[in-house]
Amino acid sequence: MEYANKLNSYAPAATAAEVDAEVAALKKTALEKYNNTDVYKLCYSAIDLTTLSCNDSVESVTAFAGRAVEFYKDFPHIPNVASICVYPSFVETVGVAVDGTPMRITSVTGGFPSSQTFLEVKMLETAMAVENGADEVDMVLNVGKMLKGRYDEAANEVEVLRGEVGDDVVLKVIIESGALRTPELIRAASLLSMLAGADFVKTSTGKIDVAATPEAAVVMCHAIKDYYDATGRKVGFKAAGGVRTAEDAALYYTIVREILGEEWCTTDLFRIGASSAANNILSAIEGKEVKYF
Repeated sequence: MEYANKLNSYAPAATAAEVDAEVAALKKTALEKYNNTDVYKLCYSAIDLTTLSCNDSVESVTAFAGRAVEFYKDFPHIPNVASICVYPSFVETVGVAVDGTPMRITSVTGGFPSSQTFLEVKMLETAMAVENGADEVDMVLNVGKMLKGRYDEAANEVEVLRGEVGDDVVLKVIIESGALRTPELIRAASLLSMLAGADFVKTSTGKIDVAATPEAAVVMCHAIKDYYDATGRKVGFKAAGGVRTAEDAALYYTIVREILGEEWCTTDLFRIGASSAANNILSAIEGKEVKYF
């Protein structure tokens, strides 16, 4: 399908200076209104608790997921993380560990983290992750094609993997905003992903030097708003990579709430990809240092 020409029906991206000014204002709003325990709890519940290491094993992933399951009884006053995010080969492992809980299973696919493999491989990897029990799939947009202006090819990969996951699985598209860099490319990647069927747009893999930034989040959330205004379909936002503190999480919450509205501030439409941040947010909620994970 042709997607690039559909971008013409949307307004151009804000300038970098305009984005910087909006981020500065939102940081002030975050400090004044949203750095509090209630927001921290919401942010904690929005976490896709992530382990994507070359050291992962069945044993380590089982222990990791088991610790998240224990959280239900260890901290009953705090809503638990939304999902466990792992490589496709560990989806079944997580499924065994979280069975009987409401926790969802997220799998990265699409040649994570670079997207540099055959489309057929991406399709098979995605289909196998879903067959093994993934409730959500985080695929990687082909950044190389985006940087060369091959927008239709990049978007059509999203469309194909949308078909592989089916209607019952949440599809998050990682645009790797740190590689795209400019508001124009970040906005185009976000819109193309949504037009091709993404349920979420996600900032980053966390595997390159520049991960999530408030500037990219602002551009992406405005794209989500404009897409919703044009189509009536709500698409979620996920910040991932570089989200380390409770204050970081609250800033992304602020961006989502102020641009998209309070109705987006649920785990159905707002996620944070994190590992180290979980302990830091938990510590902020408890008012003391907690090293749970």
